[in-house]
Formats: sequence, C-alpha cells, structure tokens
Amino acid sequence: MQNNLRLSGNLDKIFYKKLKKFLVFFNRCKWKSVAGLAEAYKPKEIEAGKREKLHETGRSFQIKRETPTFRMLLPPPNITGNLHLGHALMATIQDVICRHKKQLGYDVEWIPGTDHAGIATQVVVEKKLCKDYSLARQDIGREKFLREIWKWKDEKVNNIRKDLKKLGCMLSWNREYFTMDKTQAYAVNEAFIRLFEQGLISRQESLVNWSCALESAISDIEVELLDVKGPTQVPVPGYDKNITFGRMFNIKYKILDNGTEDYITVSTTRPETMLGDVAVAVHPFDKRYSKYRESDGVCLMHPLRQQLIPLIFDAVVDPHFGTGAVKITPAHDRDDFKIAKKHELNPIQVFSTKGFVLEDHKEFALKPRFVVREEILQKLGEQNLLDSVNDHSMQLPMCSRSKDVLEYMIKEQWFLQCQQLGLNALSEVQSGRLQIIPSKYEVEWQRWLEDCHDWCISRQLWWGHQIPAYKARCNSEKDKEVWVAAHDEQEALMKALELLKSVDISITRDQDVLDTWFSSALLPLSMSGWPNKEIKRHYPLDLIETGHDILFFWVARMVMLGLIFTGQTPFKKILLNGIVCDAHGRKMSKSLGNIIAPQQVIEGASLQDLQKEIQASHKAGILNELETQKSLIGVHRMFPSGIPECGTDALRFTLCSHNIKNHFINFDVTECYTNKKFLNKIWQAARFVAAAAEGLEISAKVFEDFNESSLSKWDLWILSRLAHTLQQCRESLENFNLHFATAGFKKFFYNDLCDVYLETTKNNIKLESPEGYVQCSILCICLRSALQDMQPFTPFICEELLKYIPQPITLDVNKFYNSSLEAEIDAILEVCEQIRQLKSRNQISRKHEPYLRLYAHSLKALSMLQPHLGEIKTLTLTNTVELRLLQNNSQIHKDLTCYSTAGYMCSFGIVTNELYAEEKKAVPQTNVNNHKLSKLEKELERYSTRWEDKGFRKSASSHVQQKHFEKVSFNSS
Repeated sequence: MQNNLRLSGNLDKIFYKKLKKFLVFFNRCKWKSVAGLAEAYKPKEIEAGKREKLHETGRSFQIKRETPTFRMLLPPPNITGNLHLGHALMATIQDVICRHKKQLGYDVEWIPGTDHAGIATQVVVEKKLCKDYSLARQDIGREKFLREIWKWKDEKVNNIRKDLKKLGCMLSWNREYFTMDKTQAYAVNEAFIRLFEQGLISRQESLVNWSCALESAISDIEVELLDVKGPTQVPVPGYDKNITFGRMFNIKYKILDNGTEDYITVSTTRPETMLGDVAVAVHPFDKRYSKYRESDGVCLMHPLRQQLIPLIFDAVVDPHFGTGAVKITPAHDRDDFKIAKKHELNPIQVFSTKGFVLEDHKEFALKPRFVVREEILQKLGEQNLLDSVNDHSMQLPMCSRSKDVLEYMIKEQWFLQCQQLGLNALSEVQSGRLQIIPSKYEVEWQRWLEDCHDWCISRQLWWGHQIPAYKARCNSEKDKEVWVAAHDEQEALMKALELLKSVDISITRDQDVLDTWFSSALLPLSMSGWPNKEIKRHYPLDLIETGHDILFFWVARMVMLGLIFTGQTPFKKILLNGIVCDAHGRKMSKSLGNIIAPQQVIEGASLQDLQKEIQASHKAGILNELETQKSLIGVHRMFPSGIPECGTDALRFTLCSHNIKNHFINFDVTECYTNKKFLNKIWQAARFVAAAAEGLEISAKVFEDFNESSLSKWDLWILSRLAHTLQQCRESLENFNLHFATAGFKKFFYNDLCDVYLETTKNNIKLESPEGYVQCSILCICLRSALQDMQPFTPFICEELLKYIPQPITLDVNKFYNSSLEAEIDAILEVCEQIRQLKSRNQISRKHEPYLRLYAHSLKALSMLQPHLGEIKTLTLTNTVELRLLQNNSQIHKDLTCYSTAGYMCSFGIVTNELYAEEKKAVPQTNVNNHKLSKLEKELERYSTRWEDKGFRKSASSHVQQKHFEKVSFNSS
C-alpha cells in the first residue's frame, strides 16, 4: 500500500450511508458489550482456555537454513515442591525473551527440565516417611526408600510442569529432561570417567562441610550462617533441649618451662573440640607472648589429654580475638586445618559421622558433642582451668537442609581439581568471549575463580547419581588395590585387570553419590545429547539466565566443564537476576510467614486458604511444629485479608516491572493487584475501540491510500507516542531492561492512549464524522501495535484482545516519531492538568457548566494554544473554551469563579453557573496568582541563566537543551 495518503472520494457517501446503521448499533450496545468480550477483565476465564494453546510441543515444521536460532535452558527447579516466586521471576524473564525473539523471526529452543536435588529431596521424603509411618530410611532399606522418592518425583514433576504452563511459558516440551534420566545419567558417568582418567578427579582425605544429621558432606551453598548476638539457644537435631551458643570460653593451658607455674589463656567458642587440639597459636608480634619467642620449643600441657602440645607462632592468628591465643584443632576447623598443614601437625579426629565422641577419647567416648561440651566445662572448672566465660557475637554455620549445626570433618572424599579449570573460565570473561550482565558481577566471578579450591563432589546419600568408581583389590596381595572409573562392573573389572596385572581380583562400587551441582553443571552438554551424538545443533546456548546467588555454584561450573569437554563456553551471555523478597525487603522464609506462591497470586487465596496450606505442609512433614506456628503468625500479619486474585498476566507484568538486575527484588501483592487494574483499563479501551470499529465497519477498505496530511496534530502525536513506546520496548528487551519496557507500556496505555487520545475521539466517532473514521482507525492501529509488542509480557490478555481489534491499514509506525510535536502536545497537556487540578480543588463539576477562559502570555503561546481548544475542552471537561492574549492583569474578568496560572504559556480562569454554591466559591486568587507568577519568573530566570552557561551547552543532551530553549523562547515572546 502506498504511503502518500488521501481520503477516498466516496468516503463522504460512506459516512452518511452508515450513520443510521451505526446509531442503531450505538444505542443497542451503549459501549458496554461487544460480542465475545466480557464487560470486565476476568483473567481466570481468559487464561483457562489458552494455556495449552500457548505451549509449544516442539518444532513440528522444517526450519529453513537461513532462519536464525536462539537457544536457552530453563534452570531446572528442584523436585522438592511447587514453584516459588524466584522460579516465577526466572521463568517469566526467559519467556519474555523467548517470545520477543520469536516475534523477530528466530527459531527458538527453550529447554525445560527438573533437577533431582539430592540432599533436598532426600531430606523432604525422609520427613514425609517419618510423619506418615514413623519410619526412617534405614528402617526400610535403600531400595524401598528410592522407590518412595521416585513416586515423589513423579508427583512433583507434574506439579512443576503445571505451574510453568500456568505461567504461560512457551517451552520446548518435546526436549524435556530429568537429571536422573538414563541419557543424563550416562553423560554424568562419562564426564566423571574422563575427568578421573585425566587425573582431575582423585580420592583424598581433606576437611569438608559435614552434617551429622544427614551423615553426609554438603556443599558450601547449603551452609547458612546464623548471626548470634550473645548467648542464644538454638534447636539442634538429636537433642531434647536447645543448645546455647554465643559464648567465649577462656581456658588456661599450663606452660612446661623448668617447672614454673605459668599459663597461657586460650579463647575458644568450641570447647567440645578441645580433645582434638594439636597446638596453641599466637601472633608472632603479639607483645603479650613475645617472651616465649626466645625460648626453644615451648610446650603446653593439654588440660584434658595430659599430653604436651607445642606453642606456635603464625601471622594468621587474630591478636584481637579474645586473649589472642587460640587452640589449633585441624580436624574440625578450616583455618586450623591450613595452619596445621603449614606447621606439619597431624590432626586428631574427635567426632564420629553422627556427632558422637570417638572411642579414642575414653572419658567422653560415644557421647553427643554438645553434651560433652558441658562435661568438659565442668571438669575444667573443677581443675580451676576455666578462667572466664563471656558473651560473644558470632556466626554459627548451619546445614540449611537439616538445620543441624555444621561440623567440619576430615573425610576421604572424591575431589575435582578446579584451579586450572577456574582460570580457564575466568579467561573467557576477561577476553570478552563470555559476557556477564550486569557487569558488576565480573568482580565476583574473578574472586571465585582466580583461586578456586578443589571441589568435593561426593555425598553420602542414597538419592542421586551413584559414583561410577570401583575399588579393585588383588586377593592374593592384600595391600594391592586401585580405584577405577567405569560405566559398569564388567568395564571396571577389565580396567582393574590391566592395572593390577592379576586375575584374582574383587571389585566393589563406591556407595556414595555425586554432588547435585556436578550433574547440573553438565546440563548444556547432556541435554544436547553429549557424548553420544553431534551436539552442534544444540550447543552452545545463546543465553543462560538465573539468580546471581548461584553464579559460582552452577554457572561457573557449567563453563568449567563445557570448556574441558568441548573447548567452547556453553553459552555466550550470562544474565543474572536478583533475589525475590517481600514488600518490606525481607527474604522469604517459613519463620516470617511471608512466602508467596505464584499460584496464590494468580488465583487469589483467602487467609483461611493460606493457613490450610501451611497446615498441609506440616501434615506432610515438610514443616515442623515450631516452623508451622511461626508461619501461621507471619501469614496472618502479612495478609490479614488474604491475597486478591491477580491473574497470570498481572503477575508476569509486575515481576518484569522491577529492575531484574538489582541485588534484591521486593515483590508487593498490592502492586500486582494494581497492575490487574491497569490491564482492565486496556480491556475497557479495547471494548470501546472494538465496538466503534464494528459500528463503523472499519477495515482496510476504508482507505485507498494513507497520507499524513489528512491527520490532525493529535493523530500524529499518538502515532509518535506509539513509535516512541515500541522503540523503547525493543531497546529495553535487547538490553534486558524489562522494567523500562513495562513503564513505557504503562505510560502509553494509561496517559497517552486512554486518558488523552481516546477521550478526544469519542465525539467524532459517535457522530461518524470523517475525523471519527480516521481516529477509530488510528485507535485500532495503536491498540494492535502496542498489544503485539506487549504480548511477550502479558500473553493471555493480548492474544484475546487482538482477536477483536481490526487492522485497517499497515503502517511503518517508526516514521511518525516527532519529538517537537510531542513537546508541543506535552505543553498543552500540562495546561489541561493545571486546569483539572484547579477544578478539583474548587469542586467544580459538569453540572456547574464550567466556562474556561485561557489567557496566553505571548503571541507564540497564543498561536500554540489556538489549534487545540477543542481537545482542551474535552480533556478539561469544560463546556466552552475562550482564548485571549494577556497583556496586563486588568484584562482578567471580575466574574471568574477561580483563577490560576498554567506554567509559562498561559493563565486561566473558570466561570460557573448559579448552581455553584456561594460557600464553595474560591477566595479571590490575585495574591495566589501573583505568587505563582513570581515563582514562574524566577523559574524562567533560572532556565535563561542555565541556557547561557557554556558548560551546560557542552554537557547537556540535545533533548534537554531543546526543552530549555523552548521555555526561554516563550518568555522572550
């Protein structure tokens, strides 16, 4: 269709021919109902019928070679429950990105899946087993317990899949995986075998994070630090009463030096580990202990073991901690482990895997560690060796899964050497081959990877990928044994035969499982078919999007393993989002009762419903009694009236309305409900336009050609605002600034389209004037274009409304952008706003037949206001508008009900009829007006001064300079 526009010669005939028909239609519908469109926006009804349609089942069509591709992986949710708001945020961000790429013509692959979540799943199923049957996993055995977990998995995967579909996610469901599928398991085993045979995986004795409740090593990410401010009672699994933490114990160690009675007082928060002391350490420059530096090999008598231990000097010791002297217990402390290794001191193990004292320490053997603590303190007191006990602030390491107090233990485990792998991953970012967004996290990336310690990848669990390692022993030579890695026992036996050079061999598979992060770090490879087939079609991904809290634990490890196995990073960009908190900025937790599920926001939930869900979690064994009570109190405080129904689109729009790159994202249900009202505003606008288009029979045939000369300034203005909004949206999506896009849509629909342009068109559309046809068509264009671009954010309502909005003509909207026209209309709208505010303050309504008088401050202002009097009348809800040039205040009529200024362009007054009550009449506004004029003059003086400043002319943008120039010009006129 040609771009030069002219109205058809037959258009006038068409108008009057349709007038009668349209009036009948108008009287029938009265703008309240359109076939197929409800009177109000009801998200539940709209979304119910669209969810299945909106989900891809895979690409069933042949993709052309030249079609660009976009690949992404959904971070797999754990099968420990339904999706939480953090999942909803990630899924929404990724769905918006994928839908945008699809609109641009990309072939999009977005792979869904779920993670087996070794420790988390085992813990929650154990709780359920205990709650339902009063059984532990050991009571039913490994095989039956694993069957229970697989049942749990099937139920939870179905729930997660439903939750993702409820969010409207267009995932490639035909590519769905589970991290313990056979193909996934084979890839995990193959990766372990290759790394083992390259010497990167080895079995070592080293200090690990240990959960006595789980009897397993745990990851750093599963360690929570509890801030303790002085003596605090903490519940610990396995103990009948709470254990007190937050105390510093000062204990005297006797110095053996020519028989003199001298002591060094040692400060510790953990007296129960004293049984494992191998030395006492002080800072070499601590003056309190400088005299001992001159002595050769100072020794101290251990207060409990009655053995000699050395006094050592090390700069790592903090002289400000307690007395400045600390005990070195390398088997149960990270720092002590490093110091002992440096000074060649052998560690002494104190506790068993269950947290009981070992039999070697006979006096306290087989007793729980925190029971032994009190017994040790009592014995030290009896010997006058307990010098003092002081309140102490500390961070207590806890296992996030079992809520047990963490114990550091020296255990034989499988470790992956990460130093070189980490440097390789660091190099990818430093070279620019891999981009982190936002870039501020590059510092975090460097901090983790430039000195990356070995990764403990084994866990003492039943649920997970069993480590494909076998211990082979030569039966004829007892000391002759070797570890081999293999896919099965037969392959392991063949490898062992070659290494041991014997046929009399027995092999045993390691019972431990791999850290869940190991299998998830392989996902870009394993879900692409590695190592069994060519992966170029699916690897690498274009983008990985996830929370910044797992940048190292997942993202960095994916890069490490991707590089070692393919020589290529598994993705080109890393987009990190913030952590979702409640409206007050608090992390969501059971104890606060502020956890919100996406489904509760989408469907709404009464306070009773929220309480029932908490009780159900308690009944299932997920929450204990204390957590349940705290949650019930918290939810009553947070949501006394429950959570209102908001719908999926409002939830998605709200999540994207925040700067996703911020460290924390505060989610407020009230804001979500407000966005539901915003969508209802769009719904009502669409009903009006659809009814008008139907009545006027708007279609492409209405225009033969389309020419800008037929359009009014307001028509061109709304098209300019549309062009600006669409450009802002596209740029925001490309830069992952989704909140700029949502803000742009809100301004366009609320301020520009609904509150302004649509209001100015109603009378012309009602009268079926030629302008009405043009304006109705432009309304259709604006709605269709904006809805199409907003569809990635709010797919359900947009898809529904687009069915009812005709496309009368195809336009290149971008060419209508006009900044100077927008500035002109903005000035008019500012005048209208001032008039509405004055009417509101003086309680003037239509029944008072308001008569508006505008007084232009200059000829230029007069010429600018003149073409817009009709729109000003409509937007200010006044009956008549009169425009004059103001030369002095004496021109202002005495009969004005109220009078004010509207910025640098004009002043205005309003005349009302006799109905306007005498007591409501405004006090003469002369003084108020003079005050406003004085302020205006000062403002204009400030603009003039700034305009004349050379520094401002150099640094300010052209847009800002133009604004200043216009205001100064009006003042001069």
